[in-house]
Amino acid sequence: MKVLFMGTPDFAVPSLEALIRAGHDVCAVFSQPDRPSGRGMKLLPPAVKVAAMEHNIPVYQPTKLKNDALLPLLDEYKPDVIAVVAYGRILPKYILDYPKYGCINVHGSLLPKYRGAAPIQWAVLNGDEKSGVCTMYMDEGLDTGDIIERVETPIGEDETAESLFDRLSIIGAETLVSTLKLLEEGTAIRTKQDEMDATYARMLTREDGKIDWTKSSREVCNIIRGSYSWPIAYTVLNDVKIKIYHAQKGNKTKECAGKVVSIDARGMEVSCGNGETILVTELQFPNSKRMAPDDYFRGHESILGEILL
Repeated sequence: MKVLFMGTPDFAVPSLEALIRAGHDVCAVFSQPDRPSGRGMKLLPPAVKVAAMEHNIPVYQPTKLKNDALLPLLDEYKPDVIAVVAYGRILPKYILDYPKYGCINVHGSLLPKYRGAAPIQWAVLNGDEKSGVCTMYMDEGLDTGDIIERVETPIGEDETAESLFDRLSIIGAETLVSTLKLLEEGTAIRTKQDEMDATYARMLTREDGKIDWTKSSREVCNIIRGSYSWPIAYTVLNDVKIKIYHAQKGNKTKECAGKVVSIDARGMEVSCGNGETILVTELQFPNSKRMAPDDYFRGHESILGEILL
């Protein structure tokens, strides 16, 4: 099948690679423009562009899609299908209607739950027990198209958004290949989404990583897991921002929420709002590296007994 691929971040790379391995003719790749990154704000190409260039696939990075801007390229390549994985732009109707088999999207949630930009992070932040991927026929709405395939996977109790992201990228790639086979065979089934069950997963902000210690230990752990590896969970002590990378549920406690109960080789134990603690196993203070709490406090003043905001 002649496939035009549209994708941008590393989540989309396994799908591109899977299409190539499956023998599809990936005729061209569309990706977002290079973006400045790092302290030097150097322009860096998106992950999909890098992968496509390694396979000598033509790459286009349009800044405009409306008003038939891409029609000349569509006419040049004449794709049978357009595969879209985390491209990051809403596609206008002329693109959606162009290919014979339509535009097929891979989305990292069990639709109609978590439509939008950050479905994987919110599944972890909200403490969901399962997640998955859906392939769907794209329409003019935001992740509202008819579902073709739906694959579920459990979310591990201590799994981070980053590890779930990696797993779903592989599941999504496998499902995309399966879906294109169904399209070719004429056996793809369309299942409409139930709008009554629809939820929206907005993009995260840095504030979403702020820990509220009055929450339960499980909810606090969910914030830490769901914020890894961005925006990273944090708490504040005396106007000092402390990033928290990893933690797990601890013990019962009668201490007030946010109190640092213990610091030892196991980690830093902090009380939460439900009479339980969490055990912080990796943190970072300003102008310091990420490290275990016990290692950090060997060379710095202890905060044992302090109340974290």
